[in-house]
Amino acid sequence: MEGYPTPEINYLRMSVTDRCNLRCFYCTYWQDWEKLAAAEILRYEELLRIAGVAARLGIRKIRITGGEPLVRRGLPKFIRSLRRIPGIDEICLTTNGTLLAELAPALFEAGLRRLNVSLDTLIPGRYLQITGRDNLADVLRGLECAAALGFHSIKINCVVLKGINDDELLDLALLARDHPLQVRFIELMPTASPREWKRRFLPAAEVRRRLRALGELAEMASSVTSGPARIFKVQGFVGEVGFISPMSEHRCGSCNRLRLTAQGRLRPCLLAEDEIDIKEAMRRGCADPELASLFREAMQSKHRGGASAGESRAAAHPSMAAIGG
Repeated sequence: MEGYPTPEINYLRMSVTDRCNLRCFYCTYWQDWEKLAAAEILRYEELLRIAGVAARLGIRKIRITGGEPLVRRGLPKFIRSLRRIPGIDEICLTTNGTLLAELAPALFEAGLRRLNVSLDTLIPGRYLQITGRDNLADVLRGLECAAALGFHSIKINCVVLKGINDDELLDLALLARDHPLQVRFIELMPTASPREWKRRFLPAAEVRRRLRALGELAEMASSVTSGPARIFKVQGFVGEVGFISPMSEHRCGSCNRLRLTAQGRLRPCLLAEDEIDIKEAMRRGCADPELASLFREAMQSKHRGGASAGESRAAAHPSMAAIGG
Protein backbone atom coordinates (compact mmCIF):
# COMPACT_ATOMS: atom_id res chain seq x y z
CA MET A 1 0.00 0.00 0.00
CA GLU A 2 1.34 3.42 -0.95
CA GLY A 3 2.72 5.33 2.03
CA TYR A 4 2.66 2.26 4.28
CA PRO A 5 5.38 2.48 6.94
CA THR A 6 8.50 0.39 6.73
CA PRO A 7 7.97 -2.83 8.75
CA GLU A 8 11.07 -2.25 10.86
CA ILE A 9 9.45 0.67 12.71
CA ASN A 10 7.37 -1.36 15.13
CA TYR A 11 8.19 0.03 18.58
CA LEU A 12 6.73 3.11 20.28
CA ARG A 13 8.06 4.56 23.52
CA MET A 14 5.14 6.34 25.14
CA SER A 15 5.76 8.78 27.99
CA VAL A 16 2.78 9.20 30.31
CA THR A 17 4.27 11.93 32.54
CA ASP A 18 7.23 14.27 32.90
CA ARG A 19 7.10 14.00 36.72
CA CYS A 20 9.72 12.04 38.63
CA ASN A 21 10.29 11.38 42.33
CA LEU A 22 14.08 11.08 41.88
CA ARG A 23 16.59 13.75 40.88
CA CYS A 24 19.31 11.84 39.01
CA PHE A 25 22.03 14.35 38.20
CA TYR A 26 22.60 13.04 34.66
CA CYS A 27 18.96 13.39 33.60
CA THR A 28 18.01 17.05 33.84
CA TYR A 29 19.06 20.49 35.03
CA TRP A 30 16.69 20.11 37.95
CA GLN A 31 17.27 23.63 39.27
CA ASP A 32 15.80 25.01 36.02
CA TRP A 33 13.20 22.31 35.48
CA GLU A 34 9.55 23.31 35.26
CA LYS A 35 6.99 20.54 35.14
CA LEU A 36 4.27 20.66 32.54
CA ALA A 37 0.84 21.94 33.50
CA ALA A 38 -1.57 19.04 33.92
CA ALA A 39 -3.61 20.18 30.91
CA GLU A 40 -0.51 19.91 28.71
CA ILE A 41 -0.06 16.20 29.40
CA LEU A 42 -1.88 13.73 27.19
CA ARG A 43 -4.95 12.16 28.78
CA TYR A 44 -5.17 8.38 28.96
CA GLU A 45 -8.01 8.45 26.41
CA GLU A 46 -5.74 10.32 24.00
CA LEU A 47 -2.88 7.90 24.57
CA LEU A 48 -5.16 4.94 23.84
CA ARG A 49 -6.37 6.54 20.63
CA ILE A 50 -2.77 7.15 19.54
CA ALA A 51 -1.85 3.55 20.37
CA GLY A 52 -4.75 2.28 18.29
CA VAL A 53 -3.69 4.32 15.25
CA ALA A 54 -0.06 3.29 15.73
CA ALA A 55 -1.01 -0.39 15.89
CA ARG A 56 -2.81 -0.13 12.56
CA LEU A 57 0.40 1.27 11.07
CA GLY A 58 2.64 -1.55 12.23
CA ILE A 59 3.55 -0.71 15.83
CA ARG A 60 3.69 -3.97 17.77
CA LYS A 61 5.50 -2.98 20.95
CA ILE A 62 4.77 -0.13 23.35
CA ARG A 63 7.04 0.85 26.20
CA ILE A 64 5.52 3.06 28.89
CA THR A 65 7.99 5.61 30.23
CA GLY A 66 8.14 8.94 32.08
CA GLY A 67 9.50 10.84 33.96
CA GLU A 68 8.57 8.10 36.37
CA PRO A 69 5.37 6.47 35.07
CA LEU A 70 4.36 4.98 38.41
CA VAL A 71 3.74 8.44 39.88
CA ARG A 72 0.77 8.87 37.52
CA ARG A 73 -2.50 7.70 39.01
CA GLY A 74 -4.55 5.10 37.22
CA LEU A 75 -1.67 3.48 35.36
CA PRO A 76 -2.74 -0.17 35.91
CA LYS A 77 -6.19 0.58 34.46
CA PHE A 78 -4.54 2.27 31.47
CA ILE A 79 -2.33 -0.78 30.89
CA ARG A 80 -5.37 -3.04 31.01
CA SER A 81 -7.02 -0.93 28.31
CA LEU A 82 -3.83 -0.82 26.26
CA ARG A 83 -3.69 -4.61 26.20
CA ARG A 84 -7.09 -4.73 24.48
CA ILE A 85 -5.84 -2.88 21.40
CA PRO A 86 -5.55 -5.30 18.46
CA GLY A 87 -2.05 -5.59 17.06
CA ILE A 88 -0.11 -4.63 20.20
CA ASP A 89 1.89 -7.74 21.07
CA GLU A 90 4.22 -6.38 23.75
CA ILE A 91 3.66 -3.85 26.53
CA CYS A 92 6.65 -2.95 28.69
CA LEU A 93 7.25 -0.47 31.50
CA THR A 94 10.42 1.41 32.43
CA THR A 95 10.50 2.54 36.06
CA ASN A 96 12.97 3.70 38.69
CA GLY A 97 11.47 1.03 40.93
CA THR A 98 10.87 3.18 44.00
CA LEU A 99 7.09 2.54 43.94
CA LEU A 100 7.26 -0.93 42.42
CA ALA A 101 6.68 -2.97 45.59
CA GLU A 102 3.46 -1.03 46.19
CA LEU A 103 2.14 -1.16 42.63
CA ALA A 104 3.53 -4.41 41.22
CA PRO A 105 0.47 -6.50 42.23
CA ALA A 106 -1.93 -4.15 40.42
CA LEU A 107 0.36 -3.97 37.38
CA PHE A 108 0.60 -7.76 37.23
CA GLU A 109 -3.16 -8.13 37.58
CA ALA A 110 -3.55 -5.66 34.69
CA GLY A 111 -1.52 -8.01 32.51
CA LEU A 112 1.91 -6.36 32.52
CA ARG A 113 4.78 -8.84 32.49
CA ARG A 114 7.81 -6.89 31.21
CA LEU A 115 9.74 -4.46 33.41
CA ASN A 116 12.87 -2.36 33.04
CA VAL A 117 14.11 -1.08 36.40
CA SER A 118 16.78 1.61 36.75
CA LEU A 119 19.54 0.65 39.16
CA ASP A 120 22.91 2.40 38.89
CA THR A 121 24.46 1.17 42.13
CA LEU A 122 24.08 -1.33 44.97
CA ILE A 123 25.59 1.04 47.56
CA PRO A 124 23.06 3.13 49.55
CA GLY A 125 25.23 6.24 49.92
CA ARG A 126 26.13 6.17 46.26
CA TYR A 127 22.47 5.78 45.29
CA LEU A 128 21.76 8.96 47.24
CA GLN A 129 24.63 10.71 45.46
CA ILE A 130 23.31 9.76 42.02
CA THR A 131 19.56 10.14 42.52
CA GLY A 132 19.30 12.71 45.30
CA ARG A 133 17.04 10.34 47.24
CA ASP A 134 17.57 7.51 49.72
CA ASN A 135 15.39 4.87 48.03
CA LEU A 136 17.74 1.98 47.22
CA ALA A 137 16.01 -0.36 49.68
CA ASP A 138 12.65 0.44 48.06
CA VAL A 139 14.01 -0.45 44.61
CA LEU A 140 15.48 -3.75 45.78
CA ARG A 141 12.23 -4.62 47.55
CA GLY A 142 10.33 -3.79 44.37
CA LEU A 143 12.54 -6.13 42.34
CA GLU A 144 11.98 -8.94 44.83
CA CYS A 145 8.23 -8.37 44.76
CA ALA A 146 8.10 -8.35 40.94
CA ALA A 147 10.11 -11.57 40.73
CA ALA A 148 7.90 -13.27 43.32
CA LEU A 149 4.75 -12.27 41.43
CA GLY A 150 6.04 -13.82 38.22
CA PHE A 151 7.10 -10.95 35.97
CA HIS A 152 8.95 -13.01 33.38
CA SER A 153 11.08 -10.31 31.80
CA ILE A 154 12.92 -8.07 34.25
CA LYS A 155 15.74 -5.92 32.96
CA ILE A 156 18.09 -3.79 35.04
CA ASN A 157 19.18 -0.50 33.44
CA CYS A 158 22.49 0.80 34.75
CA VAL A 159 23.93 4.09 33.51
CA VAL A 160 27.72 3.76 33.69
CA LEU A 161 29.39 6.72 35.41
CA LYS A 162 33.19 6.79 35.38
CA GLY A 163 34.58 7.52 38.81
CA ILE A 164 31.23 6.95 40.48
CA ASN A 165 29.90 3.45 39.82
CA ASP A 166 32.32 1.84 37.35
CA ASP A 167 33.94 -0.05 40.22
CA GLU A 168 30.63 -1.91 40.60
CA LEU A 169 30.36 -3.23 37.04
CA LEU A 170 31.18 -6.81 38.02
CA ASP A 171 28.90 -6.75 41.07
CA LEU A 172 26.00 -5.43 39.01
CA ALA A 173 26.58 -7.96 36.24
CA LEU A 174 26.63 -10.77 38.81
CA LEU A 175 22.97 -10.05 39.55
CA ALA A 176 22.33 -12.03 36.36
CA ARG A 177 24.39 -15.02 37.47
CA ASP A 178 21.84 -16.53 39.81
CA HIS A 179 18.66 -14.71 38.72
CA PRO A 180 16.84 -14.54 35.37
CA LEU A 181 17.65 -10.86 34.96
CA GLN A 182 19.06 -8.97 32.01
CA VAL A 183 21.55 -6.40 33.33
CA ARG A 184 22.09 -3.69 30.70
CA PHE A 185 24.92 -1.15 30.91
CA ILE A 186 24.01 2.17 29.27
CA GLU A 187 26.44 4.83 28.09
CA LEU A 188 26.02 8.24 29.68
CA MET A 189 24.58 10.92 27.39
CA PRO A 190 25.30 14.67 27.72
CA THR A 191 21.66 15.66 28.12
CA ALA A 192 22.11 17.45 31.43
CA SER A 193 25.71 18.63 31.55
CA PRO A 194 28.23 18.26 28.69
CA ARG A 195 31.04 19.12 31.09
CA GLU A 196 30.02 16.39 33.54
CA TRP A 197 29.57 14.01 30.62
CA LYS A 198 33.22 14.45 29.63
CA ARG A 199 34.28 13.55 33.16
CA ARG A 200 31.94 10.59 33.59
CA PHE A 201 31.61 8.98 30.15
CA LEU A 202 32.89 5.41 29.80
CA PRO A 203 32.41 3.72 26.40
CA ALA A 204 30.64 0.38 26.12
CA ALA A 205 33.75 -1.26 24.67
CA GLU A 206 35.62 -0.57 27.90
CA VAL A 207 32.71 -1.92 29.96
CA ARG A 208 32.72 -5.13 27.90
CA ARG A 209 36.49 -5.42 28.34
CA ARG A 210 36.14 -5.24 32.11
CA LEU A 211 33.29 -7.75 32.16
CA ARG A 212 35.39 -10.35 30.36
CA ALA A 213 36.63 -11.22 33.84
CA LEU A 214 33.30 -13.06 34.17
CA GLY A 215 34.04 -15.27 31.17
CA GLU A 216 33.41 -15.21 27.45
CA LEU A 217 30.58 -12.94 26.30
CA ALA A 218 28.56 -14.69 23.58
CA GLU A 219 26.31 -12.31 21.65
CA MET A 220 22.68 -13.37 21.22
CA ALA A 221 20.34 -12.75 18.30
CA SER A 222 17.79 -9.93 18.62
CA SER A 223 14.03 -10.20 18.09
CA VAL A 224 12.29 -8.01 15.51
CA THR A 225 10.93 -5.69 18.23
CA SER A 226 14.14 -5.46 20.25
CA GLY A 227 15.51 -2.07 21.16
CA PRO A 228 19.11 -0.88 20.81
CA ALA A 229 20.75 -3.21 23.31
CA ARG A 230 23.32 -5.82 22.30
CA ILE A 231 22.68 -8.83 24.52
CA PHE A 232 25.31 -11.38 25.62
CA LYS A 233 25.22 -14.66 27.46
CA VAL A 234 27.91 -15.56 29.99
CA GLN A 235 28.59 -19.25 30.60
CA GLY A 236 27.03 -20.34 33.88
CA PHE A 237 24.71 -17.33 34.12
CA VAL A 238 20.96 -17.77 34.44
CA GLY A 239 20.40 -14.29 33.03
CA GLU A 240 22.18 -12.08 30.50
CA VAL A 241 24.14 -8.86 30.23
CA GLY A 242 23.57 -6.16 27.65
CA PHE A 243 25.06 -2.91 26.38
CA ILE A 244 23.38 0.22 25.05
CA SER A 245 25.86 2.57 23.41
CA PRO A 246 24.13 5.64 21.91
CA MET A 247 27.35 7.66 21.90
CA SER A 248 30.17 5.35 20.81
CA GLU A 249 28.37 2.65 18.81
CA HIS A 250 25.02 4.13 17.85
CA ARG A 251 22.89 1.98 15.55
CA CYS A 252 20.73 4.58 13.80
CA GLY A 253 20.34 2.56 10.62
CA SER A 254 18.64 -0.32 12.44
CA CYS A 255 16.58 1.71 14.93
CA ASN A 256 12.94 0.61 14.99
CA ARG A 257 11.54 3.14 17.50
CA LEU A 258 9.48 6.29 17.69
CA ARG A 259 9.02 8.33 20.86
CA LEU A 260 5.89 10.07 22.09
CA THR A 261 6.48 12.68 24.78
CA ALA A 262 4.03 13.28 27.62
CA GLN A 263 3.27 16.61 25.95
CA GLY A 264 2.07 14.80 22.85
CA ARG A 265 5.00 15.32 20.50
CA LEU A 266 6.16 12.51 18.29
CA ARG A 267 9.95 12.26 17.94
CA PRO A 268 11.41 10.11 15.17
CA CYS A 269 14.77 10.09 16.98
CA LEU A 270 16.05 10.77 20.48
CA LEU A 271 19.12 12.53 19.08
CA ALA A 272 17.30 14.82 16.66
CA GLU A 273 15.27 17.93 17.36
CA ASP A 274 12.45 17.14 14.93
CA GLU A 275 9.04 16.77 16.59
CA ILE A 276 5.49 16.37 15.30
CA ASP A 277 2.74 17.81 17.50
CA ILE A 278 0.19 15.01 17.76
CA LYS A 279 -1.68 16.59 20.66
CA GLU A 280 -2.42 19.82 18.80
CA ALA A 281 -3.90 17.88 15.91
CA MET A 282 -6.02 15.72 18.20
CA ARG A 283 -7.35 18.60 20.27
CA ARG A 284 -8.43 20.57 17.24
CA GLY A 285 -10.54 17.58 16.24
CA CYS A 286 -8.55 15.69 13.61
CA ALA A 287 -9.87 12.34 12.42
CA ASP A 288 -7.84 9.14 12.64
CA PRO A 289 -6.65 9.30 8.99
CA GLU A 290 -4.96 12.64 9.68
CA LEU A 291 -3.41 11.26 12.85
CA ALA A 292 -2.17 8.28 10.85
CA SER A 293 -0.61 10.62 8.29
CA LEU A 294 1.40 12.30 11.07
CA PHE A 295 2.70 8.91 12.14
CA ARG A 296 3.60 8.09 8.54
CA GLU A 297 5.47 11.39 8.30
CA ALA A 298 7.53 10.47 11.38
CA MET A 299 8.15 6.96 10.09
CA GLN A 300 9.20 8.12 6.65
CA SER A 301 11.58 10.74 8.06
CA LYS A 302 13.12 8.45 10.65
CA HIS A 303 16.12 7.30 8.67
CA ARG A 304 16.29 10.34 6.40
CA GLY A 305 19.90 11.36 6.89
CA GLY A 306 20.20 9.52 10.20
CA ALA A 307 21.07 11.08 13.54
CA SER A 308 24.66 11.47 14.57
CA ALA A 309 25.18 10.60 18.19
CA GLY A 310 27.50 13.48 18.76
CA GLU A 311 27.92 15.57 21.85
CA SER A 312 26.79 18.77 20.17
CA ARG A 313 23.51 17.25 19.01
CA ALA A 314 22.63 15.60 22.29
CA ALA A 315 23.65 18.59 24.38
CA ALA A 316 21.01 20.76 22.71
CA HIS A 317 18.11 18.50 23.61
CA PRO A 318 15.49 18.93 26.30
CA SER A 319 15.92 16.89 29.44
CA MET A 320 15.42 13.16 29.42
CA ALA A 321 12.47 13.68 31.80
CA ALA A 322 10.84 15.87 29.15
CA ILE A 323 11.60 13.54 26.22
CA GLY A 324 10.67 10.29 27.91
CA GLY A 325 14.06 8.63 28.32
